[in-house]
Amino acid sequence: MQLIHLAASAGYTMPASWRVLTKAGYFIGLSGAIGSTVTYAASVRPSLREATSHGDDVEVTRRRAASYLAWAGVVLLVAGYFQLAARLARAGKGMPFGDALSPARIWDFLRAPAGKGAWIAQGTVYLVQNIVLLLASAVLIALFLPRARRHLNAVALTALPPSLAVTLIAAVPATAPKNADKVLDLVFGQVHIVSGVVWIGGLAFLAGLAASRRRLGENAGLLWADIWRRFSLVALVCVGAVLTSGLWLGWKHVGSISQLWTTTYGLFVLVKILLVIGMVAAGAVNQFWLMPRIVKARRDDDASSLLRLTLRHFPKVVWGEVVLGIAVLGVVPFLSGSARSEAGSPPAVSTGSVFAVGALLVVTLAGSLYVTLKMSDALARRATPTAA
Repeated sequence: MQLIHLAASAGYTMPASWRVLTKAGYFIGLSGAIGSTVTYAASVRPSLREATSHGDDVEVTRRRAASYLAWAGVVLLVAGYFQLAARLARAGKGMPFGDALSPARIWDFLRAPAGKGAWIAQGTVYLVQNIVLLLASAVLIALFLPRARRHLNAVALTALPPSLAVTLIAAVPATAPKNADKVLDLVFGQVHIVSGVVWIGGLAFLAGLAASRRRLGENAGLLWADIWRRFSLVALVCVGAVLTSGLWLGWKHVGSISQLWTTTYGLFVLVKILLVIGMVAAGAVNQFWLMPRIVKARRDDDASSLLRLTLRHFPKVVWGEVVLGIAVLGVVPFLSGSARSEAGSPPAVSTGSVFAVGALLVVTLAGSLYVTLKMSDALARRATPTAA
């Protein structure tokens, strides 16, 4: 009720339900394609290559990874089509979303000429983006075929660049940015999106793979200990990138702390911040509590404890992160406009002092993430009994 009251009083316009569903679905599709391919390349693939002594466990994990990637291609394809229709509905004045689903209308939209002052037609940018999206989806969907599954590594690595390009191409502006701030908005916006979908999508991918634990052997804990260790570093980098880019985007759109609860946009930002804090807290549980115990079980050659920690306890916390991550994606469609404009505050203008403070915050953040790694290692060493 408070959100509705603020929206009415401050001029905030709630997005239509089709806009919420299509945009959230689009980011879920990106999370599935980008998150799973990056995580497979950085965490799963190298772990499978090193686990040569666990042939059955490797094969089970490979099959499940191939199935997940194939379905990620389907989700990306469907979500991309609905997102394109949503772009058309927003561009067409008063066009119902149902009419925008027409392929003929979409084709006319993609062929529309460039507007005045534009160096390229916006429809052309979306056309190129969706051609790349079709390519990425087709490569992933090919994994439904047994022949393609035999070349899983090559297929996954082939799908990774076009999956990333889907969001990067969409960010190409049809008109030249007016100043350096606009360029930074684009750069930090894409850093925020890519790091966020890798983080959320990677968590969902690994949680889905871990669901095959009943088909794995008693020594599968060794394989999964390595997978979680590698992904912990990927997640830590993503957290740093999300927070760094979030600092810039937050400063651009929120003029003061009080605007987080006095404007509708600010309230949605506040909800998003709380959800991200919840994800970070869950990740901290894994990093500071479970990872040291996994290291100890691995060094003690305790196969049963290692299996229980890596394929029961760890995935439970990860599923909690996935739920929070999906909630974050559900909030994103409501972040339209800015708290500054609702509150009547002046637009953000970057200065030397702003960049200096930002650099200090980034250095502090990088230092805290480094300390996190060292503390996790120290806890792992403490958990390991000293040899007699």
